[in-house]
Amino acid sequence: MSKGKKFLKYAFLTISSLLSIFPLYYMFCGATNKSVDVVAGKLIPGTYLIENFKTLTANQNLGLALWNSLRNSVVLTLLCVLVCSIAGYGFEIFHDKAKDIVFAILLLAMMVPFAAIMIPMFQMFSSMGMVNTMWAFALPSISTPFMIMLFRNNARAFPKDIIEAARIDGLSEIGIFFRMFIPTMRSTYGAAMTITFMNAWNNYLWPKVILQNNESITMPMLVSNLLGGYAVDYGMLMLGVFICTIPTAIVFFCLQKSFAEGITGAVK
Repeated sequence: MSKGKKFLKYAFLTISSLLSIFPLYYMFCGATNKSVDVVAGKLIPGTYLIENFKTLTANQNLGLALWNSLRNSVVLTLLCVLVCSIAGYGFEIFHDKAKDIVFAILLLAMMVPFAAIMIPMFQMFSSMGMVNTMWAFALPSISTPFMIMLFRNNARAFPKDIIEAARIDGLSEIGIFFRMFIPTMRSTYGAAMTITFMNAWNNYLWPKVILQNNESITMPMLVSNLLGGYAVDYGMLMLGVFICTIPTAIVFFCLQKSFAEGITGAVK
């Protein structure tokens, strides 16, 4: 590659990186400035961070929202990854026509928008007395067609010879799954955990419908509350959005290598 092409390549990557990180930088600048400075488009960090934080905690229960979002997201992530990995493993390892038909139905379910099933789901959970509970938040997303498809597609790279050898040695199917499949598919689990945690943390519509009391508030709901009223404090709003972004950014940066390998189907 010539020097000119290499320069253009790195220039393009540099500009793309700066554009990608700019929203995060803009949120940080807004969180440290007054509302009038945010409206004016000030792009330099200010000295109003502590005041914005005091205003935020005075108007909203930030600690409770963080705890609810973290608890709900972690529980949903662990359950979803476990259930979907078992389903994907079963669909790929134990083949028959009936399972293929069920899998095709699952894929068709991806075409149904959530808004079409939200009201029936609410009526179902309401009749069971599960409104304002963590399980009402988690159960609709414990098993998703996309996650099952992800695990099934990646399970195709799992060596079948290992399974046959383990069966000959007397290892049970449960033992093969937990002692051999899970350690081998670490990259896939990392990708699934990243996607599920980010979706659970950023989920707004369903928690807004099913979690109706103030004790069940989540971070997206808290940020939405900051937009209420006749006047919006944009400094406080930017701080709330910035705090809401930090956990998902941490999870992604910690699991980014596994995420890239899992999406491409890498097996370690």
